[in-house]
Amino acid sequence: MKKHPLLIILALICVVSCKCHKTAVNNAKMTTVESVLIAKGNLYGAGKEGLTKQNMIIENQSDWEDLMRQMNKVNNVSDGFSETKVDFSKYTIIAVFNTVKGSGGNSIELAVTNTSEKIIVKVMYNSPTGNATSVMTQPFYITKIAKTDLPIVFE
Repeated sequence: MKKHPLLIILALICVVSCKCHKTAVNNAKMTTVESVLIAKGNLYGAGKEGLTKQNMIIENQSDWEDLMRQMNKVNNVSDGFSETKVDFSKYTIIAVFNTVKGSGGNSIELAVTNTSEKIIVKVMYNSPTGNATSVMTQPFYITKIAKTDLPIVFE
């Protein structure tokens, strides 16, 4: 008989501590981060550009130029960018690449938010529904955000 009240008390402590933790996490105010789309679309080199599925944070002109050069190995993709000169004292570039796909209609979308502790980049990979063209594509998304000291994490 004495074991049951002890178990009930332990269970209540667990429930209360879990609710307190969730409340603290949910109270972290999230706001949308203004981002400027530089480019989104697909690479059509069937992987010859040498880019794997990855999330990149670019903070200097040299790395930015290296990425553009790599993306341009097969086609001059950067000709379609809204800008190629970025003031890295004011901005950081976020670039996301998916794997090479065997059909068209694939894309990437980003949602950038922040808390007082970090910048959160939510990556959404979209696939076609129904029929799609039979062409090798590699979706990408490139945007810039204001320079920040907060860590950038991808979800």
